[in-house]
Parts: sequence; structure tokens; C-alpha cells
Amino acid sequence: MPTPRSRGTGAPRARPGQRRRPGGAERVGSVQVSEVQRARIINAAAEVVGERGYGGMSVARVTGRAGVSRRTFYDLFEDREDCFTAVFEEALARATRVAVDAAAGQTVWCEQVRAGLASLLELAQDEPVLGAVVVVHALGCGPKVLAARARSLQPAIAFVERGRAGVRTGKGPPPLTAEGIVGAVLAVIHGRMLEPNGRPPLELLNPLMGMIVLPYLGPAAAARELSRPTPKARRAPPRPPHDPLDGLAMRLTYRTLRVLAAIAQQPGASNREVAERADVHDQGQISKLLARLEHLGLIQNNGPGHAKGEANAWRLTSKGADVERSVRLGS
Repeated sequence: MPTPRSRGTGAPRARPGQRRRPGGAERVGSVQVSEVQRARIINAAAEVVGERGYGGMSVARVTGRAGVSRRTFYDLFEDREDCFTAVFEEALARATRVAVDAAAGQTVWCEQVRAGLASLLELAQDEPVLGAVVVVHALGCGPKVLAARARSLQPAIAFVERGRAGVRTGKGPPPLTAEGIVGAVLAVIHGRMLEPNGRPPLELLNPLMGMIVLPYLGPAAAARELSRPTPKARRAPPRPPHDPLDGLAMRLTYRTLRVLAAIAQQPGASNREVAERADVHDQGQISKLLARLEHLGLIQNNGPGHAKGEANAWRLTSKGADVERSVRLGS
């Protein structure tokens, strides 16, 4: 979920002939810019890049797609590269969470790698714009994005290098093996993304796993990976046919978005559980916020509630799920 801008360079640079407004990226005149506007800009930028590449990502196209003014754009971002950097960071954070969560369910290195890689291939199939931002379009940007991409590969390289612990004979492969493997995997996925459908198929999982384990675990392990059953692609969740934020009679603050995300992550959560996940410490405040979200039709209570002395059990409605997805990249 997008969060308020935190990259620590202070207020954005003013455009030529423009005075920097007090409050920098946080205010337009005397009205605070909502996190929803930032989320719309990031989503719009991702869509434009997905259609036209980074070279076609003009500020005019992004603001037109997002339905915001240029003034709002420049209150939040220095320029289009700064905006794409935010898009890249959001996409990378989403992909990292997916891979880490998948790998956490396994205890053996080989199975951890397989689970994480499978989850990333599924994500790229379900949300091709997100995958293309990380793998394809980031390569055509400026030094800021390229540096961020290089840094982002270090944890993956270190994780692959853990395969060295499974080497049983000899000294194992050369020191740069893990870096070469990660680069080769990305190159294969990049090539598939440039094909007409633009989505790396899950059928790549076994061949890629064979390539990853071969230097560390040997030919027999690589052959086992190649012969494993081919995973079946999941059905991607449907995209909302329109912007679910249009006409919503409520200003969605960062705290509101945290509450929706908390319920999405833990369906059936009680007031206390939602408050803990959303970092809201006032029980009266969380009760009022939940009641308002329920009135707007974004959440529903499936629990007995306090009338029967038991906890509430909150779930997103279909409308609430659309709103929650709309502020996540690629939704």
C-alpha cells in the first residue's frame, strides 16, 4: 500500500519560475494532499509506462490518467524520474513481500528458492505491469533508478549464495556464481516479457530452478527440478471496471488505508486486532472509523458484536476490496 513520501531530501525542487510552497510535498496551498492522490499518480504512472515505456511517461500523460493537476504532481514529485522511482520502489516492495512470504513456509534452501520464484512468476502473470516495471522498464531509466535496482538485487544474490552450504564435495562454484545466476534468471524473464503476451509463464519455473541449483547441488538435483510437476497458473483476480475511489464520500487518510489493509490481511479481525495492525491506539477512534467505513459499505461485520458480549469480525465488502486494491500498485 502506498505510504506518504519518506525519501529524505526535504521538499521537492521548484520548477523553473515556480516558488517552493511552504510544507513542500505535503501541502497544496492550504489543503493537505491526500495519500490517495499520490497512490493515483503512482498507479497512473505504472499504467502509462506499461503502455508506452519510460520514454513515453510524460507528466501530462500521468496527470491526465490520474485525474490530478500538474501542481499536485509537483507537490509530490520532483520530476518524472522521481515519480518512476516511487513506482519502482512500490513494485519492488510488493514483489519482495510476496517472495519472502512464500519462502517463509519452507525450511530447505532449495524449496525456499522454488517457493519464492514461483510466487514471483505468478505475480508477473497476474499483474504484468508490476512485473514489467521491475524487470524491463527500470533498465531504461536514469542513474537513480538503476542504482536502486542494483541495490535491490543484493538480497536475492545473498539468498542464492546460501546454496553453497549444500555443496558436498570440492570448494564449490566460483564466488560470482550467485550474481551470475540472478542476472541470468532476470535475463530469461526479461526476454519472455518482451514477447507478445508480455508475461513469463510458470512453465519457466522448473528450467530456472535447474539452472539455480546445478552449481551448488549438482546435476542430479537439477534433473529432479526439471522433472517436477509443472505448476498451474492461478486465475488472476478481476480488475475493477472503473476507479472505485470516484464518488467515495470520505477522504481516505493514511490511517484509513491502514485500517482497510489490516482487514484485507486478516479477514474476521476484531476491533482490537484491526487497531493493532493499523497502529491506532485509541479504541474510541478505531470504533468510530470502523463504523464510518461500514456505513460507506467498505466493510461488514460478520461477528456477534458487543451486543452479545463477543468480538466483532470485520471483512472487506467487494467495494472495499476494490478500494483497497486500487491504492496498491498494479491493481
